Amino acid sequence: MLKKDIIDSVSEELSMQKQDVSVAADVILETISNALARDRRVELRGFGSFSVRSRKPRTTKNPRTGQVMDIPERRTLHFTMSKSLKESLISDMD
Repeated sequence: MLKKDIIDSVSEELSMQKQDVSVAADVILETISNALARDRRVELRGFGSFSVRSRKPRTTKNPRTGQVMDIPERRTLHFTMSKSLKESLISDMD
């Protein structure tokens, strides 16, 4: 599902103009991005939470060339789904 599809769905559900929904979606995503950039945890109740974690530096080997490479420490995005989302995903499999 693309951002456009979400905007179309929300616009139809709330009987709002797509342009207004698009602006609201952009503001929400920018707010979440800014919070994560400041190492803040973002929790959306009933959906899940986003947080930033650090990955340790490591050494790896390029399988094609055999060259040993050092990968520096980096920050990654981590998502933990809510209990209700997890249960709905599991029940869909049954």
